[in-house]
Amino acid sequence: MRTMPVKSSTPRFVVCIDNSDYEASLELHKIYPVVADPDASQEGDLRVVDESGEDYLYSASRFVGIDLPKVLERTILKKAS
Repeated sequence: MRTMPVKSSTPRFVVCIDNSDYEASLELHKIYPVVADPDASQEGDLRVVDESGEDYLYSASRFVGIDLPKVLERTILKKAS
């Protein structure tokens, strides 16, 4: 898997690398889907579907963007909906 910088473009999926102060909402090293939100990304944030199943804004520095095989993308998106 190849990683991509989070701040240069909005990835479709990210891995959490910092869940401090959000232990109930984010799991370290877990893959999360990202909801496109251009305004949030301009502010250095990402709209992430977290453990609640809802999308919330988090600092992009808490995540690393990743590319996934299409079959895995479909599986994760199906679970998130």
